[in-house]
Amino acid sequence: MQILITTSVLSRPRVMQFTPWSLAVALLALLIPMMIVSLLLYHAVVLKAAHERWPVISEAVRFVERQELAQRDRYMRENLDAIAVKVGDMQARLLRLEAVSERVAGMAGMKAEEFKQIPTPPAPGASSAAAGGPLVGLRDPHNHTSSGDVLGALNSQMGQLQSLSERQSDVLTLIESHLFEKKLDALMVPSSPPVNGPVGSGFGFRSDPFTGRPALHTGLDFPAETGTAIVAAAGGVVLSAGPHPQYGQLIELDHGNGLVTRYAHTSRMLVKQGDLVKRGQLIGEVGNTGRSTGPHLHFEVLVEGVQQNPARFLQGMGSSTAQKPSPGAIR
Repeated sequence: MQILITTSVLSRPRVMQFTPWSLAVALLALLIPMMIVSLLLYHAVVLKAAHERWPVISEAVRFVERQELAQRDRYMRENLDAIAVKVGDMQARLLRLEAVSERVAGMAGMKAEEFKQIPTPPAPGASSAAAGGPLVGLRDPHNHTSSGDVLGALNSQMGQLQSLSERQSDVLTLIESHLFEKKLDALMVPSSPPVNGPVGSGFGFRSDPFTGRPALHTGLDFPAETGTAIVAAAGGVVLSAGPHPQYGQLIELDHGNGLVTRYAHTSRMLVKQGDLVKRGQLIGEVGNTGRSTGPHLHFEVLVEGVQQNPARFLQGMGSSTAQKPSPGAIR
């Protein structure tokens, strides 16, 4: 497209030539400033009308504001309703966890009073006055509470849940402590066989191999080859390790609570007095020292200084342990 511009009859006309692209750019250059000016004027007029309450424009502005507020309030209430559902689910989970804790505490040997006396910490920001009542669903058509009130109620319930979870954590810590104590007690009970092998003479009366008279055999005999490993039946402290007129080379372990184990007739002692040993730790080797007719381990369990039947302590052995003497492993 061409445009001819003349200023007089005698002057030479000027020719301006436009391409489609140059026309589009020129139109945009005119339209953009006009749009910006229009928006600024519209914004200024609307603000002035809203402040000075012009009849028509102020009503339209208030209507738009009401629509935006209603939409925002509806969005907030829907989100608060979803949060309320999650809070209720957390509350139910905590109640189930409390029931499980009570059952586990019972299995741990705890009395219900021990953990029920644990006070519940006060909720953060909670007052000392009593409070309660149902949480009304936000989508209930009869519910006229504001979003702020519901948010405050949710914050209060979240504080209560936090307090309950802290108390439940304390309860579980107490249960763990009791279970650990029971585990320690179990570690100190001589329930592991000191020698891997069968039992010869059991606990009870029998004919003494040296005199032939009835005599009480105060332990269990484990016939084994000389040098067979002897391990601790439970964890404890070496009470003594040395020669004895009848037991030969004798090792005594103190397991606490009045429990002591004896390992007699050893050929070699691998611990000394005062050593701390674990269950299953190698402490000596089978021998034929002292009052013995053959290589074996004579194992005793004493409670408050009185010999007990070791079969009652050893795992997998009952009171039916063989009582007949073995001819090669006596005393």
